[in-house]
Amino acid sequence: MISLIGVGRVGITAAFHLMLMELDDLMLIDIVEGLPQGHALDLKHAIGTLGLSIDVNGSNDYSSIEGSRIIIVTAGLPRKAGMTREDLALQNARIMSDIAENIKRYAPDSIVILTTNPVDAMAYVMYKKLGFERERVIGYGWLDTGRYRYYLSKALGVSPSEISAFVIGMHGEKMLPLDRLSTFSGVPINELISRDLLENIKNETVKAGAKIIEQRGFSSNYGPAVGLALMSKWIYNDSKSLCVGSVYLDGEYGYKDVMANVPIILGSKGAEKIIELPLNDDEKKLFGESVKAVKDLIDSIPRDLYG
Repeated sequence: MISLIGVGRVGITAAFHLMLMELDDLMLIDIVEGLPQGHALDLKHAIGTLGLSIDVNGSNDYSSIEGSRIIIVTAGLPRKAGMTREDLALQNARIMSDIAENIKRYAPDSIVILTTNPVDAMAYVMYKKLGFERERVIGYGWLDTGRYRYYLSKALGVSPSEISAFVIGMHGEKMLPLDRLSTFSGVPINELISRDLLENIKNETVKAGAKIIEQRGFSSNYGPAVGLALMSKWIYNDSKSLCVGSVYLDGEYGYKDVMANVPIILGSKGAEKIIELPLNDDEKKLFGESVKAVKDLIDSIPRDLYG
């Protein structure tokens, strides 16, 4: 079973994609009475129309996640006008702490993927509170790389599938798109795109989320949701697929006791391997600034919420 905790826009969109993949039965969890049950009933009718071979159920009771192989956490508060990242981190850390207690109680063998923002700090809280092996707690970090791949592909007039690219560090303004290590069919991107255009693309990638909010009034859901479904598929099928995720560093890239987005190999055990990219001195400096921004957020959260 795959459980989704939080069935707002991201959660229910991810559930829809997972339904189409037919990996396993789905359990929708939310604190709002009737919401997960209603979503589940709607998806059941879609299953009937499509003739799929899975089931979807909804519940307000965390005990319903028992036996889950993968748990996707999208629950949490959105950032509102006037709210600092530290304010958001504190409020959502309380929510993550409570969810972690229930996951530990009812699904101690699960792999947890979460998107709640600020995602790197929330993944840290979840990891510390759960006490799971580090490969079993992953912050969703595939979105920024997906955005970067899209903008690079449009600049080149090619399919995004032909672009290999990485955005590492934090999910936020200090993220680090790596143009030097990004390629089109093996050819370095910075040999194909001018420096000025590359800078514009990186800036567009960093500001993509804010632009979506500005244009439609709320944050992205399709991009995160499809990535969550793909990551679940790769874990479920033991695909050994390369992606970017926010994972706990224990010496990799020279950092310890922090979560950061880095390339990982996803398999049945979760983030089974961390890939250490050959960063140059400038990239190391920028990555360090990104990691420090995550650490500062973590330090703003009272330790009793995850200790």
